[in-house]
Amino acid sequence: MKKLMMIAALMVASLSASAQGEIGSFSLKPMVGATLSTWTKADGSKAKIGLIAGFEGEYSATHYFGLTVGALYAMEGTKAEGTLTGFDNTTIKYNVDYINIPVLANFYVTKGLALKFGVQPAFKVRAKISGSVKYNGQTAKDSESLEGVKGFDFSIPLGLSYEFSDFILDARYNLGLTKITDGLDCKNSVFMLTLGYRIQF
Repeated sequence: MKKLMMIAALMVASLSASAQGEIGSFSLKPMVGATLSTWTKADGSKAKIGLIAGFEGEYSATHYFGLTVGALYAMEGTKAEGTLTGFDNTTIKYNVDYINIPVLANFYVTKGLALKFGVQPAFKVRAKISGSVKYNGQTAKDSESLEGVKGFDFSIPLGLSYEFSDFILDARYNLGLTKITDGLDCKNSVFMLTLGYRIQF
């Protein structure tokens, strides 16, 4: 009976230890994926797909808690679609790219599964507006700089991740808290899905 109890205790201990690494260790996670972004309170705003790539570093404070800081290049913005008189279809895309700096608390609820939340300052690196018009099967496109977009954005990231064989699948929602421009009450609303790989040090 005692042997069974000891085996059971060892099994529980092994399950409780998450895949994040030893206490006090540091790991680096390169990651790449996609964003699905839109602007709140913008009439006709539709979700726009973009890319996201970068890295995050995590400090394992305990088996159940870690702190993460990262730098991610994210293509965000929104789009609008419709029709104009005499034209088949029009699409306007507002392309705003940021360097996101997520600072996250990671809570490991079971082996490999983490809940996370934190804060995310971001810095604009590009803002362009592009449009396309279809007419009689032909498509005309044009783009120019998008003026008035603020250089700084702040959001609250919420999400979860699952780790398997050092690969990490991460899903988050970034709730924007700052206005994108001074003239409008629009804020960023971004879902992101990434795949990363943990490099343990």
